[in-house]
Amino acid sequence: MAAHNLEKEWLLEEAYAGKLLAEHGHAVLTGGYMGTMEAVSRGACEAGGHVIGVTCIDIEEWRKSKPNQWVKEERRKQTLMERLQGLIEGCDAAIALPGGAGTLAEISLMWNLMIVESLTPGPLTLIGRGWQSTFDRFFHEFETYMPTHQRELLYFAEDVKTAVNNLES
Repeated sequence: MAAHNLEKEWLLEEAYAGKLLAEHGHAVLTGGYMGTMEAVSRGACEAGGHVIGVTCIDIEEWRKSKPNQWVKEERRKQTLMERLQGLIEGCDAAIALPGGAGTLAEISLMWNLMIVESLTPGPLTLIGRGWQSTFDRFFHEFETYMPTHQRELLYFAEDVKTAVNNLES
């Protein structure tokens, strides 16, 4: 399958995440821009959900982009660090879909805040085999530095439906 088709297929899964969350009565809080953030926002909005986008001037100056059209409430920040803080502190539970450096930074910061108890441990669910294999390798290589209770703060789900069902239980 071509990379473009895989990307389109995954964006459907991301939109489904937004839809399921909205149907279960959750507001959706994303980074507010394109790609995964836009697909989740669209799915939630089309299902009648409330969509919050945490945006920042740093990203808009770097990428020359604006919030996606599905964002109904924008929480605009000046810096990327303030945006990360807004994303992390603004949610009751977090679901991380496959992503790049930004997603990894969000996961790492939130997880570390949970470890040092600066943030109430809530569900931090990582979706997809990519996150599972990445963290399995990380845990294996650095297990000396990570007690089991720290690893157990992360939940892994193979797909969106499993992740949302875990939130509901």
